[in-house]
Amino acid sequence: MADSLIELHDLKKEFDGTPVLRGISLDIKSREFVTLLGPSGCGKTTTLRIIGGFEQPDSGDVLFEGRRLNDVPPYRREINTVFQRYALFPHLNVAENIAFGLHIKKMNPAEIKLKTREMLSLVGLSGFEARDVTSLSGGQQQRVAIARALVCEPRVLLLDEPLGALDLKLRKDMQIELKRIQQRTGITFIYVTHDQEEALTMSDRIVVMNHGVIQQVGSPTDIYNEPENAFVADFIGESNIIDGVMLEDRKVEFCDREFECVDSGFGHNTPVDVVIRPEDLRLVYAGDGLLQGVVESIVFKGVHYEMMVRTEHFTFTVHSTMAEPVGKTVGLTVIPFDIHIMHRSAEAQA
Repeated sequence: MADSLIELHDLKKEFDGTPVLRGISLDIKSREFVTLLGPSGCGKTTTLRIIGGFEQPDSGDVLFEGRRLNDVPPYRREINTVFQRYALFPHLNVAENIAFGLHIKKMNPAEIKLKTREMLSLVGLSGFEARDVTSLSGGQQQRVAIARALVCEPRVLLLDEPLGALDLKLRKDMQIELKRIQQRTGITFIYVTHDQEEALTMSDRIVVMNHGVIQQVGSPTDIYNEPENAFVADFIGESNIIDGVMLEDRKVEFCDREFECVDSGFGHNTPVDVVIRPEDLRLVYAGDGLLQGVVESIVFKGVHYEMMVRTEHFTFTVHSTMAEPVGKTVGLTVIPFDIHIMHRSAEAQA
């Protein structure tokens, strides 16, 4: 990709004989917010550490503007890292923590003071210069760590689950703050998380990983609305994944019924996975539905009710603002556009 800032070419890595990365290839553009998303052990942090120079790949290359980085030590890369443990210096105050890298560069004191003040303003900590970092809240400490990483003006900032230690409300506030900081600075952010909502909230592109392999790369909208396989569909939000047969273009069979859909190119009588999001199923009177089932459970989730509706062949998760009582027979309907077809997963065929 001609305008790529970072290129990963077929990265492979093993630890104690166990493959962690199985051939990762990815292009990341300048000024992009890219999130590596996946469950624990999928290889996302190892990928981040290889980009930062903290790990060496067993094979494959890391390129920065076309230049091979594999043998370049971390301190010579135009890349900084914010870890989940912020690693602030407890004997230094807020301003001294932020300015640490500038002192290492032997910048003149007036410029250090100016840049430190700019960073404090950027992360919303103006007036905190002399504060002891150990007296700060978790969110404030995280802002100091981000300011310290940004003050040296790296081309790329790596963030390894930096919000993991924060409470829910603060984490949501910081998601918005991080996106604002990234847009204001124009620095490329590469972010690691296992939290789907975090990835959907902040990212320009999401890289979904599992077992050391990239499963899908796309915008948050594409990843959510058009998952390429059952793993992505199930990992990004909740999904009903049903065994089906693609009868022909735009016609699929599941739960012993034929349904119209908008997908094509799967051939005739092909086993497939059918994915329907819980919010795309609509409850109707039993006689009016494409499917009929019984409400087995109901849970209030704040913005909607989550109901489990058992049909003859499958128990569907349904999200609705209207609740039906447990034990009631209801109908379910879904429009063709909301029936997503994908190739049957390898696990399902095994």
